[in-house]
Amino acid sequence: MSGDEVPLDEKARRMRDLLSSFYGPDPSLSPNPPSKFAPFDAINSNSFNADHYLNLLIHKSSLEGLLQRHVGMAAEIKNLDTDLQMLVYENYNKFISATDAIKRMNSNIMGMESNMEQLLEKIKTVQSRSDGVNTSLFEKREHIEKLHLTRNLLRKVQFIYDLPARLGKCIKSEAYADAVRFYTGAMPILKAYGDSSFQDCKRASEEAIAIIIKNLQGKLFSDSESIQARAEAAMLLKQLDFPVDSLKEKLFEKLEQSLGDLQLKDEDISRCLLMSNDPSKLENHPESVAATVHEASVQEFVEAVRAYRVIFPDSDKQLIKLAQELVTKNFETGEQYGKKRIRAADLLAVLRMIWKEVLLMDEVLHESVLSEFSLEAVQITVKHHVASRFSHLLHDISDALTKVYVGQKEGMEEFPLQVALGASKKAVLQGSMDILLDFRQLLDDDLELLVKLRESILNWVQEGFQDFFRELHGRFLLLSGRNNSSSQVHGVAEGTQGDRILASLVLVLTQLSVFIEQTAIQRITEEIAASFAGGGIRLYENGPAFVPGEICRSFRSAGEKLLHHYINLRNQRISVLLRKRFITPNWVKHKEPREVHMFVDLLLQELEAIEKEVKQVLPQGLLRRHQRNDSNGSTNSSRSNPLREGKLSRTNTQKARSQLLETHLAKLFKQKVEIFTKVECTQESVITTIVKFSLKSLQEFVRHQTFNRSGFQQIQLDIEYLRTPLKEAAENEAAIDFLLDEVSVAAAERCLDPIPLEQPILDKLIQAKLTKSLSQSAVSS
Repeated sequence: MSGDEVPLDEKARRMRDLLSSFYGPDPSLSPNPPSKFAPFDAINSNSFNADHYLNLLIHKSSLEGLLQRHVGMAAEIKNLDTDLQMLVYENYNKFISATDAIKRMNSNIMGMESNMEQLLEKIKTVQSRSDGVNTSLFEKREHIEKLHLTRNLLRKVQFIYDLPARLGKCIKSEAYADAVRFYTGAMPILKAYGDSSFQDCKRASEEAIAIIIKNLQGKLFSDSESIQARAEAAMLLKQLDFPVDSLKEKLFEKLEQSLGDLQLKDEDISRCLLMSNDPSKLENHPESVAATVHEASVQEFVEAVRAYRVIFPDSDKQLIKLAQELVTKNFETGEQYGKKRIRAADLLAVLRMIWKEVLLMDEVLHESVLSEFSLEAVQITVKHHVASRFSHLLHDISDALTKVYVGQKEGMEEFPLQVALGASKKAVLQGSMDILLDFRQLLDDDLELLVKLRESILNWVQEGFQDFFRELHGRFLLLSGRNNSSSQVHGVAEGTQGDRILASLVLVLTQLSVFIEQTAIQRITEEIAASFAGGGIRLYENGPAFVPGEICRSFRSAGEKLLHHYINLRNQRISVLLRKRFITPNWVKHKEPREVHMFVDLLLQELEAIEKEVKQVLPQGLLRRHQRNDSNGSTNSSRSNPLREGKLSRTNTQKARSQLLETHLAKLFKQKVEIFTKVECTQESVITTIVKFSLKSLQEFVRHQTFNRSGFQQIQLDIEYLRTPLKEAAENEAAIDFLLDEVSVAAAERCLDPIPLEQPILDKLIQAKLTKSLSQSAVSS
């Protein structure tokens, strides 16, 4: 903006002040007169001094500033003139329009006064004629009213004379309600004139009413009549002034007996579910008739309660008790139904049906507070349904685990453990997701009772998962046989086959525990956080209902325990095989070795079965095979073993014992080999650990025996044959070599004459065994 322009707001302010001074009131009359001491540059004020302002402006401003101020004031003057001119034009236009409007109003009002006078005259004429008509018809109107009263009286008299005949027709047609209405309507006349003019009519009517009372009493206590019909009969008897209070106990006894027909039954629930799923099927479904009868019976019960409250005003307590009893039994039926393997949608349909009946009864019995009474019953029903769903899920997982038994006993599947593990994982994860989806329907439903229980349902779901995994953890320990109840687990057979099945099941349970800890808990926690967060007061009193960290820790611990349990079971079986091998023969009198002993084949078969099981269930680990290191001397092959070095030249016993001493001394300088490491849940780690334990057991059995030369040589042959397959199966070759050498050293220590086999003979026997094994494999294939 240039220096000679005046800001827009300054222009507007000055314009407003000018207009205000022109159109405003007299400043002398204003309650707040302007100050005498206005600023020196306030041009629009009354106290403005032009000379003083000009002198100050000349002293303070330069020539260029004075010129700019001059140009600016000239522009302002021009704008003010233009604005004032436009304002005057606009005011003239408004004055002209107002003048035209006043002229039009004067022309329109001129004829209005004459029109109003004419209207007033016409109204007076109409009023006078109306008064004349009323005066002329007054006498006729009174005569007509008298005739009408006489006609009504004659009709009443005729009704009294016809009353016995009317009552007789009502008795024949069993229209007792009409008969009572006729009789009670005629009662005032019969009481006034029944002993004189209408004596015969009164007597005949009373006889008919006696018959009606008798029929109503019979209907009241008839079991074939509905509840509503009996209530109507009691109402009619009370209208006839019959002492129905004496019948109160019998009536309520009948009403209580009728509750059995009103309780929910299986066909009623089936009809309800059919309606909620596909209402179009109701026409051809036989259960629709029974359900319609049930709904009609409930409606009749409500009407009976309504009638009983009128007949017996002091019967509210008994009626409330009967209504609460009916609601309690219906909710008990719904509770039992909710414990079955049903969907939440089916339970909701049943609860809606019961709630509909509660609302019908609550309309009649406001004092009963059935809605609050029903809230407690629904709370129990939904809580038991949630618990039953988790119970069914636990049963499904157990059924999936039984495939281990069925598959291995019957041989139906090629990989029974893999099938059982997959089914168990699906049962845990998919079953949990289905349960959460099902419970989500309970939370999303707009049923009034469930809306009030929302926080409780959140708690029950979270507590249910916590308890479910706690029970599942206990079930795993039960199935694995780690407690005293292991004999009850699916009737596991005793003996070899039973031990093998139990070990396979323990292996499946191990991997399933790992799956739950690493995958299932995470998915379930995410779903609970997304849809079931909250939980009301319990979060602050007792801590969160669902603690995934605690569950993960328990299943991590369970997985480790089960894995060690599986290894122990397999090693126990191998130990039995080794015990039979070393206890049966007399090692002091053992004959020269002719071939590798049969127990080696049995041991390798057992390890092959273990490897097959492990590969079905456990994942592969990282490839890190520990190769033996020839430079450190920790493990040597059979050809470099110190027991065989210089064997051709040392053939006597003294040299052999000297060689054994050298071996012990060499062990002091060998690099230490880590034998027992932490077991990981992988194929290689489990197989390696079992092989290590087996060789350690073999070493201990060897230490408890005494061998002659032939027995020692037999052990030497068996160990040498085992070296290659065991190193192929295990992960740590160095540890296997070390343990095999330990067995050989232990046998030499327990030998009376530790002279080993010559290497050519040893190689020949091993080669013969290999050839025989290949031929047997070819024949079997």
